[in-house]
Amino acid sequence: MKRRWILASCTALVLAPVKPEAVTVRWSEGTVHGFVELRTQSGTLLAHGDVLQIPGDSTIESRLVFQFTDSSDFRETVTFSQHGVFRLETYHLIQSGKAFSADLDVTLSGNGDYVVQSTSHSDGKQKQYTGRLDLPADTYNGMIPIIGKNVDRKSGRTVHIVAFTPKPLVLPLAFIPSATEPITVGHRRENTVRFTLKPKLNALQRIGAALKKQTPPDSYLWIVTEDVPAFLRFEGPMYSGPMWRVELTSPGGSQ
Repeated sequence: MKRRWILASCTALVLAPVKPEAVTVRWSEGTVHGFVELRTQSGTLLAHGDVLQIPGDSTIESRLVFQFTDSSDFRETVTFSQHGVFRLETYHLIQSGKAFSADLDVTLSGNGDYVVQSTSHSDGKQKQYTGRLDLPADTYNGMIPIIGKNVDRKSGRTVHIVAFTPKPLVLPLAFIPSATEPITVGHRRENTVRFTLKPKLNALQRIGAALKKQTPPDSYLWIVTEDVPAFLRFEGPMYSGPMWRVELTSPGGSQ
């Protein structure tokens, strides 16, 4: 009887799901003010933007802000800690205007509490969702470039994000590295790694997404790998919608 109990306990341990672990901090984040552009895949300019990081006493606030040529607006703010590992503390997303299929206002806390308000542009229908999600420790909304600088460039890894459809849905997101790609910076060459960001839906989610024609596409992230890693480019939807491209740019000088 004792042997059966031991075998059953060992089987339970093997079958028990492994809790996701937060990503280890290899490169700490600090004060940042970067300039970015948002373009279509064909290169048409959609918006100018800023990336801001502001360190606090124990957390860092990171903002991505885009102001569109058609007056649409995108504002993503995440507060995170980096004490040995990266942890999301708070998240706030605002998108509005005709560049998007719906206006969206999202707040998400690290404990899983959320409020989602959505207004469709096609029929004006408003939806609101509130509740609490069971967030894995490696949930990283608004932190994808940061995580890309810290995951292993050979093996990659899987983390989680919350997709807003507009109802929130926790999804695994695999960082799959490819071979390094050279780029030219001035007169020198740098190496980059391109990560394919692949959402992992379960069987029911895949069927539902296919029926609604909302199957999430792969996205792509380029990180410069020489010496200190740095964000270079992102291609993918801003949570929903068409494939767009985010690239670094430089402010123009005064005449």
